[in-house]
Amino acid sequence: MPPFETLLAFFLTTAVFAYVPGPAMLYATAQTIARGRWSGLMASLGIHLGGYAHVIAAAAGLSALFHAVPSLYLAVKLLGAVYLIWLGIRMFRARLEAQPEVSTKNIRRSGWRAFAESVSVEVLNPKTALFFLAFLPQFVDPSAALPVWMQLFILGTVVNLMFTSADVVCVLLAGALAKRLKGSARVQKGLQRAGGTILVGLGLNLALQKS
Repeated sequence: MPPFETLLAFFLTTAVFAYVPGPAMLYATAQTIARGRWSGLMASLGIHLGGYAHVIAAAAGLSALFHAVPSLYLAVKLLGAVYLIWLGIRMFRARLEAQPEVSTKNIRRSGWRAFAESVSVEVLNPKTALFFLAFLPQFVDPSAALPVWMQLFILGTVVNLMFTSADVVCVLLAGALAKRLKGSARVQKGLQRAGGTILVGLGLNLALQKS
């Protein structure tokens, strides 16, 4: 593996990237605000697992396809943006879930829905693939005992775990805030619409970004 100084720089840089507010944090926060803390945690798990698709792609060199074929990058980016916007509109217009008797069942169902959606959102985010492709090779040592692909996979896993830790922190904070605010059906509906609006904004931002 790379020398200690390089690894230290890797961990410090990753921590900065992870804990600076970004799209994944906003996405997990939106799911938490709209659906509750359990859904936010499941969304974070979905983002985390979806991130391994990009880690594996980086280790295999597949992410380089986005550089070689700009039209492929554009197609995946637009598909991911449309999916985010669709999720946001659906969340914005959704009816409030029934309360008391089936609340636990609804919470679990909502959590699994957030998980499935989040895996798809992360896999369809080509900017994550480009981030891994640009960031990880800087900390790889070609002369190390471990092959380059394995170093990329290990470093990518560390990055993914650290980013997820930041998402979880946001979910817990947003969950505590949302719990205090959910005192009426009107407030709950407002939070749900706020979450949907954030998702639509993230989708539009992804679609309009030039790179």
